[in-house]
Amino acid sequence: MKVLIVEDEKPAAEKLERYIRQYDETIEIIGRLDSVTKVTDWFSNGHPEVDLLFMDVQLTDGYVFEVFKQVSIEKPIIFTTAFSEYAIEAFKVSGIDYLLKPITYEAVAGSLKKLDKLRSNLALNKPSDQLQQLAQALTQLQKKNYKNRFMVRVGEHIQSVTAEQIAFFYAVDRDVFLYTTAKKKYIIDYTLEELEEILDPVLFFRANRSFILQINAVSDVLMYSNSRLKIHLHQAFDKEIIVSRERVVQFKEWFNGLS
Repeated sequence: MKVLIVEDEKPAAEKLERYIRQYDETIEIIGRLDSVTKVTDWFSNGHPEVDLLFMDVQLTDGYVFEVFKQVSIEKPIIFTTAFSEYAIEAFKVSGIDYLLKPITYEAVAGSLKKLDKLRSNLALNKPSDQLQQLAQALTQLQKKNYKNRFMVRVGEHIQSVTAEQIAFFYAVDRDVFLYTTAKKKYIIDYTLEELEEILDPVLFFRANRSFILQINAVSDVLMYSNSRLKIHLHQAFDKEIIVSRERVVQFKEWFNGLS
């Protein structure tokens, strides 16, 4: 198997290559690239065929997803990054797995085993049939069921709140609250980190350490100091909601329907 590594940090690339060879010493690393430009050139200029790519999300000259706007890559890809918010985008472009840094050998081995399993499940038919089966397998990997309702307690009663009825979630110390479009507040047994994993990223966005917003609850967005954003909601609330500077780009993509 021929593998191409796309990583802009030399120590990270070397460690990844070491883990790949540890998993299977017969795997051939045919190249290491560190920029969007180099990856685009590689696939535009007829370089050697690859069987698998490991791709870091953030490269020296931008996000790796820019590559897919310029060239077509119909090979399985394992993405690596320090940021979890790019997972959905990764699975839209042939991603079969998404590894969070710091990368461990166990994570790399797990991804390669997943690829082996995908390939073993493909029938040995003509190439066009194999491509179709691989596409179907990738589609199954990409599917995810998001939580669309929450059970809450109201005194001695139990009620169900749908995702569409939620305006936002917010944390106060160790408690997390669900706030509805009807201005009702309920404590729930989830952390914001857990909610990020189970909520539909098209509907919900983690604005900062304390808030996860629902798209339909946002009434206005204002430019704020230090390149941040201030959010106004349809539901009056007594706390400021500021999108932290490191999340502004992702917020704009979400708000524009690009999540």
